[in-house]
Order: sequence, then structure tokens, then C-alpha cells
Amino acid sequence: MTPRSRPTAGGSTALPGTDFGHLTESTRPLVELDDAARIRSIRSERWIGYPQARSVLGHLETLLSWPDRQRMPNLLLLGSTNNGKSMIIEKFRRTHPPTSLSDREQIPVLCVQMPPEPSPSRFYLAVLAALGTPIRPHSRVPDLERQALMLLRATKVRMLIVDELHNVLAGRDNARREFLNMLRFLGNDLRIPLVGVGTRDAYLAIRTDPQLENRFAPMTLPTWTNTPQARSLMASFAASYPLRQPSHLASPEMTDYLLTRCEGTIGELSTLLTSAAVLAVDTGAEAITPGVLERTEYLGPTERRRQFERHLP
Repeated sequence: MTPRSRPTAGGSTALPGTDFGHLTESTRPLVELDDAARIRSIRSERWIGYPQARSVLGHLETLLSWPDRQRMPNLLLLGSTNNGKSMIIEKFRRTHPPTSLSDREQIPVLCVQMPPEPSPSRFYLAVLAALGTPIRPHSRVPDLERQALMLLRATKVRMLIVDELHNVLAGRDNARREFLNMLRFLGNDLRIPLVGVGTRDAYLAIRTDPQLENRFAPMTLPTWTNTPQARSLMASFAASYPLRQPSHLASPEMTDYLLTRCEGTIGELSTLLTSAAVLAVDTGAEAITPGVLERTEYLGPTERRRQFERHLP
């Protein structure tokens, strides 16, 4: 049963006789907020530092501090859709934010999303947009390349990350070759590590260029199975939501249930547990229980596809 609460200033609630030891230290103060504020906190983005993520971050730190040499090492971060790749990259980028100098900005880590087709012109435009540079319409590829290289050097970019690299396979053979040649040229010319992020198709694209394949060391984020690491992940999620009662998510049975329902990806797991935590606040359950999970409106990827296909003409 939830302890009786008493109102405090600002609409928050103080709960006598509870220390909320089931929550992380940073989450405990949020428990005393009103329901609307707690729900906003539950729905906000959260970082769960599981071992695979920390391993990738450590490797990125190593690459960022790599001494200058003619042939710099690169990384290919691979995983299924919605399995945490982009969140890891964003965490790393936030750890190394831009700094402002008197006459320019320094950007140690530049993240660019791969355009839907492997066109050098569109990629250079994406780089310039990420650098916050005004773009002249109808510029030729050599002009875009020259401007991008100049600004990448001026802002002292030390690592270039290309997300959604699997989009390379969307182009025809000659377009793919042209883009991969451009990628190899950037690495050679700038002498900085390149990081490609994508699904298995990103690896298939890189494999078509033997020189690039030799330079990109792959790291994978496999889908989750019922291991001690997965159960630790469940416990970390449970401790991060400002609920007033413990959520027992780390048992083998509960882990099996959650991973089956979300099909083993951390993005889907986060969506499911966030919806369940909101329902736990709305209903007064104050914990993610089997009953709350049964009532949580959530469909996994396969069921969403089936539902969509049923509505197709």
C-alpha cells in the first residue's frame, strides 16, 4: 500500500517514514513532486550506463585521443534498429561539447546523419548544416567539398560520426562507389577518426570497398537476452523512475517477459517501461507490477507491423 502523503509548498508531496532506497540518489528528490511533474520526469530522456554502452564510449574516447598519423583508425558501430546506437553517440557528443573562442567555435565531435541517398553533394550539405554554416544554393560538389574541409579544420573537428550509414545501400552501384571514395578521401585528408553507425547493412556497404573494410573496426550491440547483464539493466531502469514503491523487474521470469514483449532492443524496452511507469503514477500503483504491465498500451515491432498491414488496402 502506498504511504499516505501530505501536501507541501509548490504542489509537491512529502512522504513521511520513507527513504526511497529503491531509487537512484538523483531520482529520490523527484518522488516528492506532484504527479504531473513526475510523469514529465518519467517521459524525459534517461541514460542507462550498461556495460556494452560503456565499452563503446571507452573505445570512442581512445579514438578521440589517438595521436595524429597518416592512417587513422575508424569504428563501425553496428546494431539492430532501436537498440541504443544513436543514444550512445549522443551521450559521447554531449561529453565533448563545442567550446566558443573569441573568433570561432571549436567542435571536437561532429555528428552528421547520412542522407537517404549516397550523394557526396548531399553529404557535404549535411556537414555544413551540422557546422551551422550558411549554404549557397546550387553550389557545385568541388565548392562544397572545399568549404566543408576548410570549416572542419577551422573548427578543429577531431572525430566525424556518420549516423544511419546503412543508407549507403540505397544508391546504385556507381553512387555507392562515389560516396565510399569520398569517405576514404575525408579520412585521408583530415587525418581524424571516422565513426560509422548503422545496421548490418552498413557493414555490407563498407565491405564493398576493401580499403575501407580494413580501416573500420566493427563493434556490435546485439539484441538483449536473459543474462545477468540484462537483469542488471532491468534493475537500473526500475531505479530511475520516480515511483514510490519498488518495481521488481530483475527476476529471470520478469526479464523473460519484458524482453519477449519488446523483442530484445533497449529502445523498445524503454518505451514499454516508460508507458508502464506513467500508468503506475496515474493509477496510484506506484510500481511497475505484472498487473500494470498487462494494462500498459504497448505493441512490439512485429505486432505493430501486423496491425499496419491489416489496414493496408
